[in-house]
Parts: sequence; C-alpha cells; structure tokens
Amino acid sequence: MRKRLKAATTAAVLIILVVLCYTAGEYLRQKIQESRETVGDIQRNENMVVIDAGHGGKDPGKIAVNESLEKEINLEIALKIKKNLEKENIEVVMTRTTDERLSDTQVGDLKERVKLINEQNPVLAVSIHQNSYQDESVKGPQVFYYTDSKEGEAAAGFIQKALMEMDEENTKQIKANRTYYLLKNTEVPVVIAECGFLSNYEEAEKLVSQEYQETVAAAITEGILAYMDSN
Repeated sequence: MRKRLKAATTAAVLIILVVLCYTAGEYLRQKIQESRETVGDIQRNENMVVIDAGHGGKDPGKIAVNESLEKEINLEIALKIKKNLEKENIEVVMTRTTDERLSDTQVGDLKERVKLINEQNPVLAVSIHQNSYQDESVKGPQVFYYTDSKEGEAAAGFIQKALMEMDEENTKQIKANRTYYLLKNTEVPVVIAECGFLSNYEEAEKLVSQEYQETVAAAITEGILAYMDSN
C-alpha cells in the first residue's frame, strides 16, 4: 500500500514538474519574442532610406559608349533622389556624396556599404547603378532584389512600376538575384536600380543629361514612397 502511495505521489510530482516546465518554457519563449520585437522597433528606422551611389573614386564602374562614367551618373541621380525624399520629410543617409570609394579595395568598399546599411537599419536601401550588355540595342531601367526577400521584391515592384510609367517602351520586369554581394549580405530590404544601359548610345546620352536624371530620380522616388506607404 505504501509503495503504491509513494509511486502515485512521485507520478503526481513529475506531472506537476512537467506542467511547470512547459508553462515556464512558454512564458520564456513569449518574453524572448516580445524582447526581439521591442528591440526591432527601437532599432528599425521606419522613416529612413539609405541611398547608395554605386562605385566611386578609382572605381569608375562601367564606361559608356559615349565615354561617360557610371560612377558620376550614379551619384547625380542618387543626390537628386535624396533631395526629393527630403522634401517629403524622409530622412536620407547616403553611402557617399562625393567621388570617393569607401575602401582601398572593391571588396572592402562593398563591405563598408553593407556595414553602413545594416548599422542604419532603414526601412529600405536603394543602390543606384547603370547597366551594360553586349547587344547595343538593349535598353531600359530594371530593378533587382534578393531572391529570398519578400520586402525587397515588393519594393522592387513599386520602383519598377514607376520607371515603366516613365518610359512606356520599357518592358523589363523586376529580377531576383541571390549572388550580388550587396543584396545577400544586408539585413534590411535592399534593391539595386539599374537606371539604364550605358552600352546603348541613345540611353547613355539621355543618362548624362540633367533633365533625364531628374526624371529617373523622380520615378525612383515615387516608387520608394509607394513602398513606404504600403507598410
């Protein structure tokens, strides 16, 4: 009788311990999740956008058929986007505002850009670039995003839509990518906006004009704002 009573008591104690452990585990899990969300809310700046002007300094990027340099076009468009966003009271952080590279090496430069973007933790980062292709007839802006980023895909869609409305002849669609260093190493939504093809003479000529740069910048700004409004 005593043995059975002892066994029953032991079983009851074990059951109570299991219930307590489960309850404590669930409580701890909930608190960890709440802590993560709170930290995310504190760190994430929902009113900030990082604009990255690709290349710079001794890295010219692509050299156009009209001898213009990608790094210069990138910076001009990026600065115009910054101006547009600031008019909408959006905080803008630039990876560069002058003709410079952020490191002595290309890999180091990319690492510095990624580091800056991750540290700022903006709602979105947009990297401005120009494209090139062996077929000189190919032209038109196209936006790239990281394959596994739903937010990046959404942002790319808004920006591509605005760029297509700017140029009705452009039929290019957003494109997923998982190999670009900037896309795969950042912790926030990032897109790469290839504003045109420097291998196409007609487009290269437009891209060096202030008027067309303003048009491109306005379209990208519109896409950024549309994405921010959707969140």
